[in-house]
Amino acid sequence: MIVTLIIACEVGFWVLLAGGLSLRYLAGMKRAGAAVLLMEPLLELVLLIATAIDLKNGAEPDWKHGLAAVYIGFTLAMGHSLITWADARFAHRFAGGPPPVKPPKYGTARAVHEWKTAARWVLASVIAIALLQGAAWYVGDPDQTDSLRSWQVRMLFVIGINLVIATSYTVWPKKDPAGPAGEQESRPLTKS
Repeated sequence: MIVTLIIACEVGFWVLLAGGLSLRYLAGMKRAGAAVLLMEPLLELVLLIATAIDLKNGAEPDWKHGLAAVYIGFTLAMGHSLITWADARFAHRFAGGPPPVKPPKYGTARAVHEWKTAARWVLASVIAIALLQGAAWYVGDPDQTDSLRSWQVRMLFVIGINLVIATSYTVWPKKDPAGPAGEQESRPLTKS
């Protein structure tokens, strides 16, 4: 039941996203589109309540309950940026909006971008870890919470990977092959 609900929430997320953006840009109903987009968090609330009810009714905590907590954490932390990303592309494609801004490729700007991305992944993982801990406390029996603990370890691994990636862009920034902007135009031509 939980896996089916997770899939339904994921499908529902994309249906609400497409519906909200269509209302906003294709139908010209900005408020209705915004209202539909604001319904997105209700999906996570339904999943959270269903998972709690499943555990309360005596279900043994397993990978499905852990996956539900991870899904909720990632949707809460990444949902807004995903909606913003889709909104910019939808507005450009269907409403004559400006082209979406591409992430920077080089230097400090790229490092800052990577740290912001890492922060979202870390937040998602921390939310998931907190929900998993709440589920473990809710169940109360340490012998039954091994699968929840294993999901917490996986989330710590996700945090570590993202911190390593962001740090690598800080320590070894990717340099623009053309050099600093305008540098080539201002250089005098010399004979070799």
